[in-house]
Amino acid sequence: MFEEFFRGKRVLITGHTGFKGSWLSTLLTLAGAEVTGFALPPQGKNNLFALAGIEPKIRSVYGDIRDFSALKRTFDAAKPELVFHLAAQPIVRESYRDPVGTYQTNVMGTVHILECARQAGCVRSFLNVTTDKVYENRGWSWGYREMDRLNGFDPYSNSKSCSELVTDSYRNSFFADGTVAISTARAGNVIGGGDFSPDRIIPDCVRAVQAGKAISIRSPKSVRPYQHVLDPLYAYLLIAKRQYEDGGLAGSYNVGPESCGCLTTEELVNLFCRFWGEGAHWEPVDQSGPHEDAVLKLECSKISAVLGWSPKWTPDRAVEETVRWYQAWQSGRDVPAFMEAQIKEFLES
Repeated sequence: MFEEFFRGKRVLITGHTGFKGSWLSTLLTLAGAEVTGFALPPQGKNNLFALAGIEPKIRSVYGDIRDFSALKRTFDAAKPELVFHLAAQPIVRESYRDPVGTYQTNVMGTVHILECARQAGCVRSFLNVTTDKVYENRGWSWGYREMDRLNGFDPYSNSKSCSELVTDSYRNSFFADGTVAISTARAGNVIGGGDFSPDRIIPDCVRAVQAGKAISIRSPKSVRPYQHVLDPLYAYLLIAKRQYEDGGLAGSYNVGPESCGCLTTEELVNLFCRFWGEGAHWEPVDQSGPHEDAVLKLECSKISAVLGWSPKWTPDRAVEETVRWYQAWQSGRDVPAFMEAQIKEFLES
């Protein structure tokens, strides 16, 4: 389905050098799209963008989403029909250390990409990828719905709430005629092979077992909607395609596991240890630090009812496939070939 639609389409991805951006770039190149990426250079010795061998397959431009002139030059050269906006400062704890930079990237970056779309006149489908943390968290044991109040607590979450509001304002102010279909996707906590980011639970697990140390867990009882990276990416492609074909489907969509699929941090790490095998174990550590919500769930019936999307992999399968990726990488396997095989398994699920 996606190959037929995306083949030959001009697509722009912001944040293409990141974890989700690298997987999305891989999916779109496999589908035959003409991909342009705009992002900061990949960070660290280990990064998925380099490991997946993406750069020769796309037009990759290194730049800062806060630099409107550089972004607009890239946008005008690419003349994209579809835009996936993933560029962000995505780490909660980093947002406490650098709130100004977080707001500049996540809010003004959204303004910049939407302004490029407004001026260009070539875009048909625009998707802003935000987060499950955009909602005002009231500690509910049930999932938040798309009409619930947006008011994230910490600077990262709040900046993404602002990004949602900016998108809605541009939609109403400049694209009310339906010339550009604009949606936001509020995805849950994403895991998968190739994430080497600091201060994220699965990368921290991998680093610990490689160093022969216990995995440190701050909040074992915290509940989050964990899902394999391919599940939300499939949803992003579906939203972009369907609203391109029917602008009336544009809107905001939660993208996450079923409520019963949400896990505590302890449950997630226990699964990781089980699938990793010998040497993997964890221990609790001091929980002092910035505020973190104890419970966060998403109610995803809208995207299921409107677009027919539902997660393909259970949380157990998501963790198992994540471990398989890291162990394949660690053993020197061909990463691009392994990723293609994993994508095929996912699509055939």
